[in-house]
Amino acid sequence: MRSEIEFLPVTPAVFHILVALGDGEKHGYAIMQEVAEATEGQIRLGPGTLYGAIKKLLADGLIEEVSVKVDTGLDDSRRRYYRLSKLGARVAAAEAQRLSDVLKLARRKKILAGV
Repeated sequence: MRSEIEFLPVTPAVFHILVALGDGEKHGYAIMQEVAEATEGQIRLGPGTLYGAIKKLLADGLIEEVSVKVDTGLDDSRRRYYRLSKLGARVAAAEAQRLSDVLKLARRKKILAGV
């Protein structure tokens, strides 16, 4: 079994994709929208960045394509839906912890005060 540690650190785009999938499956455009909204527009994933990252995440086993859609009558049949794999959830959690540790260090070093 692969360890989540071998994937760290992940790029900001990959981390935001994993976080966006943390509460359930989504299609690519919904991931793009959620990342832009969650970062207040600071990170905007273009189609090339998003689908390039999705291709790599699928190959690495961090996300999975969902084969059964909840309600195909309400959706475009060309859309692909993705969800976190168990490994992907562990990688997202490990990266969040790594970032938290970096913030603690920045506070200790007085680089980031009071936040």
